[in-house]
Amino acid sequence: MPSITSSMSEQIQAARGRIAGIVKPTPLIRSETLDRILNAHVLLKPENLQKTGSFKIRGAYNRLMTLTAEQKLRGVVAASAGNHGQALAYAATRAGVTATIVMPTTAAIAKIDATRSYGQSVVLEGVDYQEARAAAVTMCAERSASFIDAYDDPEVIAGQGTVGMEIADEVTPDVVIVPVGGGGLIAGIAAALAIRAPGAEVIGVEAAGSPQLSASLAADAAASIGRPVDTIADGLATGRIGAIPFELMRGRVKRAVTVDDFEIGEAVLLMLERLKLLAEGAGAAALAGALKLKDELKGKTVVLVVSGGNIDINLLDRIIGHGLVKVGRLFRVAVDLRDRPGELGKLVSAIAATGANVRAIDHDRTRRDVAIGGARVMLELETREPAHIEAIREQLKRHGYVFVVPALG
Repeated sequence: MPSITSSMSEQIQAARGRIAGIVKPTPLIRSETLDRILNAHVLLKPENLQKTGSFKIRGAYNRLMTLTAEQKLRGVVAASAGNHGQALAYAATRAGVTATIVMPTTAAIAKIDATRSYGQSVVLEGVDYQEARAAAVTMCAERSASFIDAYDDPEVIAGQGTVGMEIADEVTPDVVIVPVGGGGLIAGIAAALAIRAPGAEVIGVEAAGSPQLSASLAADAAASIGRPVDTIADGLATGRIGAIPFELMRGRVKRAVTVDDFEIGEAVLLMLERLKLLAEGAGAAALAGALKLKDELKGKTVVLVVSGGNIDINLLDRIIGHGLVKVGRLFRVAVDLRDRPGELGKLVSAIAATGANVRAIDHDRTRRDVAIGGARVMLELETREPAHIEAIREQLKRHGYVFVVPALG
């Protein structure tokens, strides 16, 4: 490993030359909104605007360009939850190489379709990334193809390290916050900044449902979490840190911030509504981590790496729904009525008098927990703020309605 560590800066420089013209540099974006929220000088590195929607094209294309002519003829195989697969499929098509991408059966449909759209084969195997990876390794042996690892490969890491080079071209940061799955991105960035901005602190953000970075730092070795992953941030759901990334991180990345799915979802919504940037869960993780570190970041120059934007639309809808409920702009309430003509109209009229708009309604008279002759009405209301919701509650009480507010979940 020492030779890999010592030569990585040269590998990153070489990678930068190889990917020029294929991968577009993403300029840092200033955010006055985040400056105000974090009381810091905040810059976003928007890799969600990169080709194929994430930083992964950098490492995938660089790795392909290091293959021999014979290796290119035999083709390549990779495992991916989505972004690495899309990137490799695009890169392979550009390079005239045949690629097969093995994805878990639980991968987002949008990512599966996007990967296929780049002109290469997709095979679904296993229920998570590690099972898909095992199937991909077996396939490589059967075909004598080259396995293109998503993160545990020095040339892939070198490609990702070009993100760090571009950051250093524009600013000398105090802190760079990076989402962490297998560790390839943060390892490459840390290696690049060790040369270009050695005073910068590099902090990793992991998902609570896949906390392999904190496990590795605690063990002082690349570690697996030893349990199934469970997070909406599929780009972080590797369950383990790669051996090569960890060696590159050693001494350069000293801490992990863990964020749960609700914190990730809030960051996705904040970026979408206030910054007009669409990020997937992994892409918003750096912002979620920064919000937890707010007190520490005061007055500092902070770069947040937005690693990708390939979010499943159904997941985005759920995140938006949760976010709107939390800030008081969406209210779900279940009301019990007598099952008589006109009762539903009276209920809706009472709600309309508060200025709330009915977004959705479900009328159910067959529930086992509803009396015969009664009905349960589930309403989803568009509201303005928490005080507006309280006014609706009071209105329902004044009219004698029995109601329940379902738990958010």
